[in-house]
Amino acid sequence: MNLRLIGISAGVLIILSLPLAGAIAGPDFAGQDDGKGGGLLSSLGLAEPAGGSRTPAPGAPPAQHAGPPQAEPRQPGPSAQPRTDSRCGPELSSPQGVEAQTCILVGEGRTWGRSYYRNTSGRALDAVLTVMGPAGRTVQIRCAVGAGDEPGLCETPREDSAGAPDAYSAVAEFAVPDDEGRLLLRSGSNSPAPADG
Repeated sequence: MNLRLIGISAGVLIILSLPLAGAIAGPDFAGQDDGKGGGLLSSLGLAEPAGGSRTPAPGAPPAQHAGPPQAEPRQPGPSAQPRTDSRCGPELSSPQGVEAQTCILVGEGRTWGRSYYRNTSGRALDAVLTVMGPAGRTVQIRCAVGAGDEPGLCETPREDSAGAPDAYSAVAEFAVPDDEGRLLLRSGSNSPAPADG
């Protein structure tokens, strides 16, 4: 009796594992059949005909064909970046190899200063960026400027605006730290443009 139960169970397992074995075998990568009528899935009636349409089983409801493909609903794009206005002085350079341009930036009700620089002097420098606003408001930050010639920037914290953008100005000063602060370059947001010649 136990042998009969084991035999029936084994037969059921074999029958149930055939579709799984076909699924694991996957498609014929060369696009060719096995020469025996379409492979394991076809022999079990599980593969679609070459034309891609399957004849419905008797008594099955007819397949409903969808119309032309519908466009997917548009996903909302990234939110628009807030606008930042800037007022910059000219690009200035010193004979010692320091280049800088200093700006006042305004955005989202805040004002701050930023100085873009490049140091080709061959030594580390100190930079002090100062933003002066209406009613004597002043913000100052010190930045270390490396000895490499890669472009960098020094930026003050963003403060709530207390007046019109043209009421603000910024000045960046680049100095040698070990030479009693010898000034190499001063760059301002309202510096005059250098004269030609």
